[in-house]
Amino acid sequence: MTTNVAEQHGVTSAGLEGQDVLRDLYADWAQIMATTPDLTMRLFRAIFDEWHQPTVEPEGVTYREDTIGGIPGIWCLPEGADKAKVLLYTHGGGFAVGSASSHRKLAAHVAKALGSVSFVLDYRRAPEFQHPAQVDDGVAAFDALVESGIDPQDITTIGDSAGGNLAIAIALARKEQGKQGPGQVIAFSPWLDMENKGETLVTNNDTDALITPELLEGMITGVLGGTVDPTSPLANPLHADFTGFPRLYVTAGSVESLLDNATRLEERAQAAGVDVTLSIGEGQQHVYPFLAGRSALVAEEFGKLAAWYRK
Repeated sequence: MTTNVAEQHGVTSAGLEGQDVLRDLYADWAQIMATTPDLTMRLFRAIFDEWHQPTVEPEGVTYREDTIGGIPGIWCLPEGADKAKVLLYTHGGGFAVGSASSHRKLAAHVAKALGSVSFVLDYRRAPEFQHPAQVDDGVAAFDALVESGIDPQDITTIGDSAGGNLAIAIALARKEQGKQGPGQVIAFSPWLDMENKGETLVTNNDTDALITPELLEGMITGVLGGTVDPTSPLANPLHADFTGFPRLYVTAGSVESLLDNATRLEERAQAAGVDVTLSIGEGQQHVYPFLAGRSALVAEEFGKLAAWYRK
């Protein structure tokens, strides 16, 4: 069963042997950060632009740079995709690193699995631009897609890590503004807790190859700047009112330090009556869908995600 699913998503037996590549990349980054105390932001960003490396280039996808609502980004256009169904993808990286380039392959794999197109935003990053600049950019791109003729219900906000936070916050911001949509929200390993209090920061500290409370604290300082309340709902959706929120799909790895961000999100959403699905990848690291094209587990996950999306 797993082999068939994997083959459908282009996962080869050779690719299955490389499932540790994401953990190894994270461990390498952690080593660089630990031994380079004077790491500049430019080099920090250059390192995290390697995030695409564990992801196999998807076949049958073309890319196009564009600007939507004043925000630059990259279109991922799978062959035969429905161009009226758009995934608005916000990349992870603590609001400070990561880019459309580092995430285009992952966004393309998801778009291909769902039969849609994806636009990966190069939103403004911290610390040069603090909250809510990132949310504002996402809302601006969403508004522009609607103005171009895309039905809000046919737009899915999707993201990973800090981008998962933004995918949720964009939907919350539109609700605050009395606007419709998105039709659904997808969050891979969302980083939501700007108070940095999660239990799995402690319990999974020895199994997460990348994330530490200290790393998160620095990124919180960068995006909130000591002036934004860390419980503000658009910065920390764990404090948001999810009444009337769109249907929601959340993934997380069982060994990652941000696991309880996903489980607490599920609890809050369920309490508000939201149709929410949580999928936990056993033994998986932060944003394990980066193993797309290489992991049978990710191929299986994308199959479940596609069935959910098409419901």
